[in-house]
Amino acid sequence: GLFQPVADGIKMLIKEDIVPARADKVVHFLAPVILAAVAILTLGVIPYGKNMTPFRIDGGILFFFAVGSATELAVFMAGWASNNKFSMLGAMRAIAQMFSYELPLIITVLPVVMVVGSLMPDRIVFSQGEYTLNILPRWFVFTPWGAAAFILFFVSGLVESNRTPFDVPEGESEIVAGHMTEYSGMGFALFFLAEYANMILISTMVAIFFLGGWSSPLSVLADVPLIGPLFWNGFHWLLLKLSFFLFFFIWIRATFPRYRYDQIMRLGWKIF
Repeated sequence: GLFQPVADGIKMLIKEDIVPARADKVVHFLAPVILAAVAILTLGVIPYGKNMTPFRIDGGILFFFAVGSATELAVFMAGWASNNKFSMLGAMRAIAQMFSYELPLIITVLPVVMVVGSLMPDRIVFSQGEYTLNILPRWFVFTPWGAAAFILFFVSGLVESNRTPFDVPEGESEIVAGHMTEYSGMGFALFFLAEYANMILISTMVAIFFLGGWSSPLSVLADVPLIGPLFWNGFHWLLLKLSFFLFFFIWIRATFPRYRYDQIMRLGWKIF
């Protein structure tokens, strides 16, 4: 089963890309490309470890939200260019959902930025690198405001990623596949590539903002012979935290039924 994703990738590459006769072919082609490019670009400002940030810029958090907001444009392009009512309706639902949850997503990051005094993800990680009594890490999630912001950010990220139970833009029982209805082959694959890249991105940012990024939760064991190096700060801790949240994404998908659209809007505008 390990080679199944490879086989699926090859199949998508060689599969015929069918475009509707009355579709805007240029925009129809560009929409999944822009969506995937945006998802990959935002991965460039993530600090994967000490001195391991691909693009270390002063406004890394600002870049993350600014580039990420282009997702709505790509989704609208896909729905409009398909010349299909299901696609357009799915695109409008997706855009309304994304706009509704981008505001709490940004607001929950503001306390972190204000406490650290920087928009650089690296400095946010460094500011959580100290320990109380050399045992308990001073991660923001252990503060009252950090715990609340952590929950809001994760749920908003879940909605932004269009993952169950918030995947109404592609509700197959209502509007076929939403803005992806008229896509096949590699175009269809790029939409899902972007979705899973967003999952990785949101999981990584949760770890960086609230769980200390690459910092170790058990630094007290760093001096123990043989096993000590495992508890040093490093990329492996970020990978472990990332893996936990990815498991949580999939766990939620297998556990909860899909929300109604009005319930998602009520949650975003009245509760969050």
